[in-house]
Amino acid sequence: MAGKLKVFTWSDGFHAFTVATTSRPKALEAWGSKQDLFATGLASQLSGGPDYEAAMASPGEVIERGLAIDVGKIAKAKSAKPPGPSKTRAARIEKLKTALADLDERRQAEVADFEDQQTTLNKARQEAEATYEADRKSLAADLKKARA
Repeated sequence: MAGKLKVFTWSDGFHAFTVATTSRPKALEAWGSKQDLFATGLASQLSGGPDYEAAMASPGEVIERGLAIDVGKIAKAKSAKPPGPSKTRAARIEKLKTALADLDERRQAEVADFEDQQTTLNKARQEAEATYEADRKSLAADLKKARA
């Protein structure tokens, strides 16, 4: 290979893939990656170690090594924080739920009040229209008599 060899590696969490080549694009090509693993931080350049030595011994060839996963360490790595919100956050959530329920209740009362007012207005309008019609009939009859 022309140029100075560099060693690049990336891992999918289960395997480490290492290759000795002259550039990052050539490493991506060797891994068959269409995504820039260097830009995402998944891939990096190695400067030593057993994977480095294996890759330098076979330039251009992808060296695959299985990674040991210790389930006990993974379980211990989890946060000791209990699931769910903290006490202060839970209290705030309860306060907001209560405020929301109160707001909904006030809104229902407002809507009921508006409906009562509308009913009263509709009744008053009907009475006013009935009075108008009766008065108009009476005056129209009086006008008819006066013309006759």
